[in-house]
Amino acid sequence: MAVLALYGLLVLTTLPPLVPNSALLVSAGVLAAHGDLFLPFVLLVVAGSATLGDLLMYLLARRFGGPVRGWMRRSVRRRVLLEWTSRRIERYGLPFVLGVRFLPNGRIVGALTSGVLRYPLRRYLLGAALAEAVWASYSIGLGYLGSAAVGNRLYAAAIGIGISCAVATLGVVVPWVVRRRAVRTRKARVCRVTAAGVVVRSAGTGGAARRDEGDAAQGGGRRVPGPEVRSRPVVSGRPYR
Repeated sequence: MAVLALYGLLVLTTLPPLVPNSALLVSAGVLAAHGDLFLPFVLLVVAGSATLGDLLMYLLARRFGGPVRGWMRRSVRRRVLLEWTSRRIERYGLPFVLGVRFLPNGRIVGALTSGVLRYPLRRYLLGAALAEAVWASYSIGLGYLGSAAVGNRLYAAAIGIGISCAVATLGVVVPWVVRRRAVRTRKARVCRVTAAGVVVRSAGTGGAARRDEGDAAQGGGRRVPGPEVRSRPVVSGRPYR
């Protein structure tokens, strides 16, 4: 009964997203190394339940694409993630569906974006299943290999949890550093927007100059064209081709 309860706990902690489960998965690997759990079945339960959770999120976003897209656009951060993930899914397809699982919040963003884009179900399911199989093997393998190498359950669990936390921290810090550098690069560029009565701002000088059509008329009727304004692409919500 205790073993069945542990398998049930594995399902409950891996099916939904954002549930802390690293310690439990490492502990399951340690127990499997000592013969208390059957390793192939542990891997099947963890990977299968995580894939099922991904599939449910995908189907939810596919069925209710409009509300899901509206919810993601209400926050600047979610809107940026939606647009960034959409462009890469449309460009790279299955490899990115697989790889986005290992980015911070990638499990949720990848599933919802794939559903909103109506990415083909079979290809999404294949990518999610492969990603979750790799994730389950890595998470449980830390405890299994650590226990086999150290020979002590407590030490093995501590090593596995420590490595898992270090990898998770690295996965959060690296994207944060990349985003900070991208923001600084954008601020350093000169931003010019032209229209009638436009304000031209320079990021280098911090100053602003106002120009209107009357100035152009006084200069001999010749209007100086301004730079072209290019807007960032947004997700249209059209079916994926």
